[in-house]
Parts: sequence; structure tokens; C-alpha cells
Amino acid sequence: MTCCGRRKNGGTGNRREDPRVRTAVRSRWDKAVLVCAKCSKKLDGGFGESGKPLAKALRKHLKLKNGPKSRAGVVEVKCLDVCPKGAVVVVDSERPGDWLLVRPGDDLDAVAARLGLDQGA
Repeated sequence: MTCCGRRKNGGTGNRREDPRVRTAVRSRWDKAVLVCAKCSKKLDGGFGESGKPLAKALRKHLKLKNGPKSRAGVVEVKCLDVCPKGAVVVVDSERPGDWLLVRPGDDLDAVAARLGLDQGA
């Protein structure tokens, strides 16, 4: 069987719940920030000292790990359908109604502060 429950021969079988398969994963995140990957790709980096994409630059600047063991999540999402010229759209999970536009060269400390991501938090 494959992951979607279809047999290799094309038929679907009875898919039983396997008690060994996880249905949830714990995380240490206090918050999550969504960064538009399409906007970031259009700008071809330009953030931080070495001109990285915004999500990577923020993670490095704040010394955040990847994955659920980090204290906060900075996650690139495919497209947020805003597409501003010369900026990247960022959404703070605590304020989903206020989207932030971050331009290349913006101070990452100021961006982190607006998102509620402090270096020591």
C-alpha cells in the first residue's frame, strides 16, 4: 500500500488505523510567522548580511532552529496572493488581520520586533 491508501494495482482497500502512526506532533513554538515564498523568490534574496531569502534571514538573525523544537516558527508558504512590488508579505499568527510588507534592506531587528519575535524570547 502507498501513503494515500491505494494499492499498487490501482484498487483501494480497507484502510485501517494503524496505532503506530502518529496523528499529532508536539511543538515548542510560542508563535508562528508565515512568509510568502513567491514574493521572496521574486526579490532574489536581499535580506540580512548575506542577502538571503527573508525566512532564512529571520531564522538566522534570531538564532531559531528549524522544526518543532524551535521556540518560534518562521515558515515559508507558497503564495499569499498579495504580491506587492519590491516587498515580501509576512503574517503574524497572533495578528492574522494585519499583514506586514518587508522590503529588502529593512532592519531585521525592527521586523522581528513588529512580529513579536525577540532574540532572547
